Amino acid sequence: MPMIVGIVVVAVLAVVIGGVVLTQHSASSGPVDPATPAGSIPISRAGTSFATTIDDGVVVAGRSAPHTLDVYEDALCPACQSFEARGGARIAKVVAEGKLRVRYHLVNMLDQRSEPEGYSTLAGNAMICGAENGIFPDLHVSLYTAQPEEGGTAYTVDQLVDLGQRLKAGPGYADCVRSAKYAPAITATFARVAKDPALRQPKTGSFGTPTLVMDGKILGPGDARLDAVAPPL
Repeated sequence: MPMIVGIVVVAVLAVVIGGVVLTQHSASSGPVDPATPAGSIPISRAGTSFATTIDDGVVVAGRSAPHTLDVYEDALCPACQSFEARGGARIAKVVAEGKLRVRYHLVNMLDQRSEPEGYSTLAGNAMICGAENGIFPDLHVSLYTAQPEEGGTAYTVDQLVDLGQRLKAGPGYADCVRSAKYAPAITATFARVAKDPALRQPKTGSFGTPTLVMDGKILGPGDARLDAVAPPL
């Protein structure tokens, strides 16, 4: 696992620096809620809302659309945070406009990089639970905006439940988070995609996060297809 993690971090940075993910524009989230209770995860707002469904553990944003973007992400991945901060707003906009459907595949590649271990699974499960209970856009932005430091102290189940409740999640959210309902799906997703040759980063030949696949074809450094579908704001 440590060797895989080291490789994928390099792969991710290559993709981000290459321009597929990052742009010169503002972050997706709005101001952090100044009334955050002590010890709670701050709330950040997505700005643009969109409907979500769950398909075999995958969060699907939007319905039928001319293009589909598959995003493979880890809640603890710093480059995934950069992707959300720099590209999340424009993606949310075109999803809400019906121009793009996004499939979020949560993986637990970095489970061993939190204290205690397991945050990637815990937060990924919370995101899917949030999608099931109507708060995915704001929960997704909040967890990346206030992302724990890799190797540092992770948020707890109670903190994730509290965040969802402050975001007015549906009644099933707390039980979904506490029962780790989607943990097996997250583990199974990572086991599958880590070995999928179609998801290997072009320069390294390894899987990394975030991995972006537009209409069935992986996006590499400098690829302009994302900009064409979701223009920078």
